[in-house]
Amino acid sequence: MDMGTAIRVDKIDNRFVARCSYDQREIPKGAGFRWDAARKHWYTTDAAIAAKLSDTDTIIAEVAAKTAAKAERIEASRAATANVDLPCPEGLTYLPYQRAGIAAALGRNNVLFGDEMGLGKTIQAIGIVNADTSIKRILVVCPASLRLNWKREMDRWLITPRTIGIVNGTDWPENTDITIINYDVLHKHVEKLYGTTWDLVITDEAHYLKSKDARRSKVVFGIDDYAAKKAKCEPTPGIQARRKVALTGTPIPNRPIEGYGLFHWLAPDKFKNFFQYAIRFCAGHQTRFGWDFTGSSHLDQLQDSLRENIMIRRLKADVLTELPAKRRCIIEIPANGASEYVAREMEAWERQESEIENLRVQAELAKAGSKEEYEAAVLMLRTAATAAFTEMSKLRHDTAMATVPYACQHIIQALNDGGGKIVVMAHHKDVVKAIMDAMKAEDIDAVQLTGDTPMQTRQDNVDRFQSDPKCRVFVGNIQAAGVGITLTAAAHVIFAELDWVPGNMTQAEDRCHRIGQTDSVLVQHLVLEGSLSARMAKVLIEKQEIIDRALDRMKEEPETPVIPTRHRAATEGTTQDKLQAIAETLKPEQITAIHKGLRLLADMDEDLARALNGVGYSKMDVAIGHSLAERAHLNPRQAALGLKLVNKYRRQLGPELIATAKGESKETAVAKD
Repeated sequence: MDMGTAIRVDKIDNRFVARCSYDQREIPKGAGFRWDAARKHWYTTDAAIAAKLSDTDTIIAEVAAKTAAKAERIEASRAATANVDLPCPEGLTYLPYQRAGIAAALGRNNVLFGDEMGLGKTIQAIGIVNADTSIKRILVVCPASLRLNWKREMDRWLITPRTIGIVNGTDWPENTDITIINYDVLHKHVEKLYGTTWDLVITDEAHYLKSKDARRSKVVFGIDDYAAKKAKCEPTPGIQARRKVALTGTPIPNRPIEGYGLFHWLAPDKFKNFFQYAIRFCAGHQTRFGWDFTGSSHLDQLQDSLRENIMIRRLKADVLTELPAKRRCIIEIPANGASEYVAREMEAWERQESEIENLRVQAELAKAGSKEEYEAAVLMLRTAATAAFTEMSKLRHDTAMATVPYACQHIIQALNDGGGKIVVMAHHKDVVKAIMDAMKAEDIDAVQLTGDTPMQTRQDNVDRFQSDPKCRVFVGNIQAAGVGITLTAAAHVIFAELDWVPGNMTQAEDRCHRIGQTDSVLVQHLVLEGSLSARMAKVLIEKQEIIDRALDRMKEEPETPVIPTRHRAATEGTTQDKLQAIAETLKPEQITAIHKGLRLLADMDEDLARALNGVGYSKMDVAIGHSLAERAHLNPRQAALGLKLVNKYRRQLGPELIATAKGESKETAVAKD
């Protein structure tokens, strides 16, 4: 750390202000000073903290020690090996990076094993139990399909015998050392879960808790006083444990906001404020019309914070250098005989988009009307959206079934060309059945796994596919077969259907791309040319790449273009109450200026947003803007709605008009712009 000029402390009003160079910034920070972003200086109101800067050598040493400790923890979260002895069952051994993971976890009270899928997170969690002899009562929370797998792994890897009970529906096993329960029935056993003092709770596939408002998440995390008051219910403590371990290969399923509940549960002191987290890491931003936390920002800092405090995450490329990377590609199959289904699907999609867009416009405009008008408009929008979802689900299913013959031809050709085994994933159970029937007709030995497959049969089918050279195809449902099993006998994954959640697709891919795989894994998405799936597969792959980048610091920017699925109106995010509050502040000259601005934009908008030319309105704003512009006059609430549009397109209108519309001086409007 460059000391340079000595740090000076000045007393300004009730503040002690530290004057230092940029390179010295860690010194006042380490002493306890706070950064004032507006005034660009470090300050404190505490004289004792200010006095600490009289001994900068001590502070520098403390900062250096903290920095070194942070770097050591971050490095440990990536460690591929560790020189430690850990208890392990006779005849078994931990891989070097698993040993490093267990050692790092033992140094943390709560831990998130975020290792890339296939690296043995279950084994490492059990390794903690073996190493910490104080752990007696254990709760494992997992998907229903993994309950037997957890029991089998516990029986295999624990160094001392433990009694293990599995919760089945409403039946709770009594007097067992280890209790295994699936997420779906947590709410039925709240009294038992909260009434037991657990030494260790393990949440497997912890991305199931991505929505902190979901019922399963509320049981695990609890409901704090603020959320309880908002929901008009009683607060609950959540599942209490001396040590918490979460396992997931996808800590951030779609976007950073989905990780907050889990991160807060594991490290409440570090991730203690939802709002601060959302602002910092979710690109949270606000205009006068509301907050948006759906983005991402400062991903490197988020990863460092996670690694320093809770997360242990290694990549296959780092710890299994002999394991090649995955290759993803999209294969568009000519529709041919399925063109009717594709046309029907796309016609419905475009029609629904148009209808729903119109209803969204009406709902936005209704915000400036009465409460009854707005509620009626929202009800119409919700009804239409529900009907559209039902219709599209049926049409997507019809298209998927029409795709089966072409998918089967591709599978057969791939078997003939490559000679290896293939894993086929689909969404609908009857699509799985149709593919299985086609394999049988071709005398191709295949096994299947869906949600209807009995537990024991599931494992038998997996074992047969892994060990029997005659069994060449595994056909699975993405939800049921996408987690907890190993299919490394194949290095080729074919998706006959898509799941729109990137994490689900990645997990399904990694049934093959995990420990034991020595070949490059090829992932193919089969889609009909011109279909909705063809358009969306590109978005899906890009989202997978974005998530990889957020968690793993990928250097390459994704090259796949983004295809937007919907456009946001400038007025979205505001409410009737906010509109009323704004309307009450508007003066007549402001309303006149807002109306003039809306009309000027409408006059410029000759093409009605058909082209992205930066002139007039764009997409969703067209109908709203023209509707307001064409009115003889605007009432205050309509003007408040129009102000959002005028502000969005302010560069087309000039500072004088904008200043009048906002009730500001021209100089203030120019400065803000």
